[in-house]
Amino acid sequence: MLRAIILGASAFATTATATAQEINFIACPVYRDTNNGRKSGCWLTSDPASGTRYDVTAAPTKADWNKAILVEGFAAPDEGNPCGATVMQPVRVSILELPCTRHMLPAEGYEGRRFSLPTRNVRPLYEDRKRPEKPYAKGRFTIPFDFDKTFITYQISDYYLDATINYALDIQPALVEITGHAQTTPRTISGETITEPAEIAQERADVVRRALIMRGVPEKNIRITAARPGAAPYVMEPFDGLKSPLERRVDIRITPQ
Repeated sequence: MLRAIILGASAFATTATATAQEINFIACPVYRDTNNGRKSGCWLTSDPASGTRYDVTAAPTKADWNKAILVEGFAAPDEGNPCGATVMQPVRVSILELPCTRHMLPAEGYEGRRFSLPTRNVRPLYEDRKRPEKPYAKGRFTIPFDFDKTFITYQISDYYLDATINYALDIQPALVEITGHAQTTPRTISGETITEPAEIAQERADVVRRALIMRGVPEKNIRITAARPGAAPYVMEPFDGLKSPLERRVDIRITPQ
């Protein structure tokens, strides 16, 4: 039984949108086994409504070919066709607890994607970084999460969490207020009604709180506050223009003392 996805009786249905619109669907992923250097393989999936095959390799979370994925993103035909599908960029992939049969495609002449380090990449602690100058300003940060997950996603959530922690450490002593959010309003995507349990908002806030404490932010300076319904994220940048994931987040306010 899935915790946060209510299985409908119908097959995957329609949420197809125009190219300029955000595309959302649920489907099983397929791996294309290209060989153009390390990590050059491609994650593909098809919108059940339109039949369009999309390249979702650019998503921070990589698909699991044993499970269905929630896809949220924009088509980016200008990105070329390295994998044999319409590229989505930006794109988010959330792994659902809905089983899929493994399926892999050969390269079929497609070159795939050569690995390159993403711009959202946490820098080593030993590197010098620019620190805030006095008088310190209030800091506002937002950390995004995958659907129904509390995991700090590599090369997106960890990037914004690292910036949050660095700011809190730089301006100590400071009051750190953490607010978790959840997608509790049901959405119907590809014939499935999905929603997150309300308690996942607290779980996300706890994950961020523990991360701050582990890096040296004093526990006594940290507060978890209640979410305000309908409140906008403190920072929109982590969502890359996507509207669907906005409620799946943690907001952090850091106030100098």
